[in-house]
Amino acid sequence: MISLEFLLTSLVVVLTPGTGVLYTVATGLFIGRKASLFAALGCTLGIIPALLASVLGLAAVFHTSAIAFQIIKYFGAAYLLYLAYQMWHSSSPLSVSDQQSDSKYSDIMIRGFLLNILNPKLSIFFLAFLPQFIPQPIPGAAEGALGSMFTLGVVFMAMTCSVFIVYGFLSGSFSAFIIKSEKASVAIQKLFATSFAALGIRLAFSERV
Repeated sequence: MISLEFLLTSLVVVLTPGTGVLYTVATGLFIGRKASLFAALGCTLGIIPALLASVLGLAAVFHTSAIAFQIIKYFGAAYLLYLAYQMWHSSSPLSVSDQQSDSKYSDIMIRGFLLNILNPKLSIFFLAFLPQFIPQPIPGAAEGALGSMFTLGVVFMAMTCSVFIVYGFLSGSFSAFIIKSEKASVAIQKLFATSFAALGIRLAFSERV
């Protein structure tokens, strides 16, 4: 059921930079490796609602209902713009600390979670992507097809988390260098803020697929 074609296609999708990758890399650069782990976990957990929506057929609502799609889309775009605003107007460069509080890590995870659940295109992606790799169902075996879809989704989530952790740890390796240079830190901070804003605007003007 879990074919090589599915694994390779999923890997390409996961490796492609998006909001989750951007958020995890930014967290690794400015807060540290451990924080990037929580960012990766948050982004991965944010996939669960989209996966469940696809398995239960709720993603079809976003595909057919313009109002439902627009509402979630604009909430997601607004949240991305909010993150961009926060990062751009930060009074000082973000810094790495080995003594982050548990509440700080939970905030990082929650932000990553929100990034994905507020993106309606993720549910539509699962609805269009996963069924391609499900074997032709036997008449009357709908439950088997749903189980296969759920299994593929879990594998996709595991790959997402693994790749995001690698992204976060790699970016965390450069955090000390970035933080040592205040100018470089501020410049990269502005770059990430601009990227979040661009993704937010892109989402706001995106259409259903």
